[in-house]
Amino acid sequence: MCSVTQESFDSLVEYKADSSNSLQWTSPFVLPVWMKVWWQAFGTGFEPRLTAVRDGKIIGLSCLKVKDGVASFVGSDNVCDYIDFVVATGREDDFFNSLLDDLKRDNLLRLDLGLLRPDSLVLTKLADIARGRGGEVSIQKEDVSYEMDLPTTWEGYLETLNTKQRHEVRRKLRRLDEGGKVDYRLVKSDGADDSVMDTFMRLFPLAREDKAGFLTPEMESYFRLLARSLGNADLLRLGVMELDSHPVATIMCFDYNDVIYLYNSGYDPQYDSLSVGLLSKVLCIKQSVQERKRRFDFLKGNEVYKQRLGGKEIPLYRCQIAIK
Repeated sequence: MCSVTQESFDSLVEYKADSSNSLQWTSPFVLPVWMKVWWQAFGTGFEPRLTAVRDGKIIGLSCLKVKDGVASFVGSDNVCDYIDFVVATGREDDFFNSLLDDLKRDNLLRLDLGLLRPDSLVLTKLADIARGRGGEVSIQKEDVSYEMDLPTTWEGYLETLNTKQRHEVRRKLRRLDEGGKVDYRLVKSDGADDSVMDTFMRLFPLAREDKAGFLTPEMESYFRLLARSLGNADLLRLGVMELDSHPVATIMCFDYNDVIYLYNSGYDPQYDSLSVGLLSKVLCIKQSVQERKRRFDFLKGNEVYKQRLGGKEIPLYRCQIAIK
């Protein structure tokens, strides 16, 4: 018989540090450090519902927020690319049945869960379990993400591109080299040095009007808190491209389980002719290959460059479940 216990963000941190519990932390977006930052920035108006399902030991974690009888993941679509439950392999049925029982006892009406990868536990396990209990389940495609497995060499990566795109990447890199002295570095920030983050925040809103509107004071505060927290956890990587010692493009990404997650970027539109926005991502891929990372995740969004640089489309879904 499984039991359900109430948890806190601090207890989740302890469980993440304990390798004996065999929980599967599948992406940065399910990590306690990430969720804690999101809650500090955007949690007002929600009730936290952090629970663990136990069968002697922890078999899974549910990190939800509740409003008006509806439970959803801690996080939001605009800053969290995809989310899932954290469960020990092989204990999914016990975990989800215990979770649904607990939600029903608390008179919650519905789960509204997104964004979800096709291989998420919500879609591969929970949806069928909920249907078997008589709950109505709705699954709809909402967005796309792009990712690619990385080869072991830079030339190997270039060979994965079609002939036209391979030629374009090489041509643009040559033109960039002709434009001045190029320096690109991916900084392992510990969260203590804000200078590179200051550069990122300055360049982020310049190139696109939608990014300028997105970067409200609240959102800037969130980005800075996220950078400090994930930097302290050794997950943050800040890419900086300089031309003749002048910063022209920046990237904010995360390094987790040998996967590079491209979270956001910015560049100076004065250097559009040198394709610095695109090439900062190309050079990030190159460094990821050199560091033997196994995958590059472009994350959510259907920007054309992602496919041109080798990304394969991954559909993202929203799942709504009536609790029975």
